[in-house]
Amino acid sequence: MILRVVASVVLLAALASCPRSEPRVRALAEPDLETAAILRGLVRDPAESDIAGLYARNTDRICIVRRDAGYRLGATVDYGEGIGCSAAGEVSRSGTRLSVRLSDTCRFEAAFDGDRIVFPAILPDGCASLCRKRASFGAVDVARLSASGAEAATMRTADGRLPCS
Repeated sequence: MILRVVASVVLLAALASCPRSEPRVRALAEPDLETAAILRGLVRDPAESDIAGLYARNTDRICIVRRDAGYRLGATVDYGEGIGCSAAGEVSRSGTRLSVRLSDTCRFEAAFDGDRIVFPAILPDGCASLCRKRASFGAVDVARLSASGAEAATMRTADGRLPCS
């Protein structure tokens, strides 16, 4: 009997001294909040949304329409009394970044999250020529109103032009 107890103690001691291995199956890491919201359909996946459409906030407006293999972009900022900006150019997309070209001297990267476009606060000096008085395209932040290219093409500038037509 004593021999069995001693053997059991020796066996337990031997097992306790064995190195423990990692579990063979690791638990999947929890996704970040943005990814979880996309997976549940609460937030549009920016990788799957087309950039074409009409965007606006207050008097800031952006239209994007398909043109051949790319996109045409029109942008307008209107503060009244002749203070504003207006331009048309091209835009291309790489993930959540938009490469905007409003003129040869006004090129910059904007952010796109599937429903919003945000221009950087500081733009190249060449963008100032597209604006009147104290206006600027800097920090334009607009939300999608429509994903319709036809509706985007009807956006007008303060002087009545159609920058996306």
